[in-house]
Amino acid sequence: MKLRLGVPKGSLQESTLQLFATAGLKVYTNGRSYSATTDDPEIECMLIRAQEMARYVEHGALDAGLTGLDWVKESGLEVIAVTDLIYAKQSRGKVRWVLAVPEDSAYKRAEDLKGRIIATELVNVTKDYFAAKAVPVQVEFSWGATEVKPPVLADAIVEVTETGSSLRANRLRIIDTVLESNTQIIANKKAWKESSKRQKIENLALMLRGAIDAQGRVGLMLNVRKADLEQVIAVLPALNSPTIATLSDPEWVAVNTIIDEALAWKLIPKLKAANATGIVEYPLNKVVL
Repeated sequence: MKLRLGVPKGSLQESTLQLFATAGLKVYTNGRSYSATTDDPEIECMLIRAQEMARYVEHGALDAGLTGLDWVKESGLEVIAVTDLIYAKQSRGKVRWVLAVPEDSAYKRAEDLKGRIIATELVNVTKDYFAAKAVPVQVEFSWGATEVKPPVLADAIVEVTETGSSLRANRLRIIDTVLESNTQIIANKKAWKESSKRQKIENLALMLRGAIDAQGRVGLMLNVRKADLEQVIAVLPALNSPTIATLSDPEWVAVNTIIDEALAWKLIPKLKAANATGIVEYPLNKVVL
């Protein structure tokens, strides 16, 4: 069995390959090739633009792939949405496709753009957005550098953003969110029905989600006397409940838990004040919930 997996080429490529490595699957690319090998002999990869991923998965050229919800919706094709993977090229959050207009324009809402030209890469989603509001507009496909088109080449744009900094730099103002998007694992319907391929895809999803869930978290280990355990637990946040194990000395226990990394700075001194000892903070690669 060989699973043909599509990896997004372009802006998401680096963050996706880093995520795979953290999850335990190294992907080896060649700058002059669209094929890639992995540590797993049952998985072979192809580097495909995210905009095209749904087409190749739906047609069966790929068994599964990683792409954005935005491009799946734009394609209109039927694929299996296996799981959401909340990461982007700059952050661990979702991205937004926003309706933006020139900063000094009079446009305040979508309805103000009746009869105007809207430039975007996300043509079908944008058409559906304005159709749902019964606002007739002319939607034009943009090949890139969309932010520079208003007001000369377009009256407004629908563009993807994580932070909004590029829009602000081009003196654009957001007036609405058209679509929130995140990366997904998608699968071909036929491949999903094959038990061996489905299991491989589900295992991949499990490990990638585990790597994402570990981001921004650390593990904490500590020892404490049983007499002081209650006050330690009182200051200790936990993902679920901390693991408590008896040590060779029956008067002592070991506590193991997971916390947000940002809390460690203030939390560790509090634990020490609560009589915890041997406190160890350690990094995490995966957290499988």
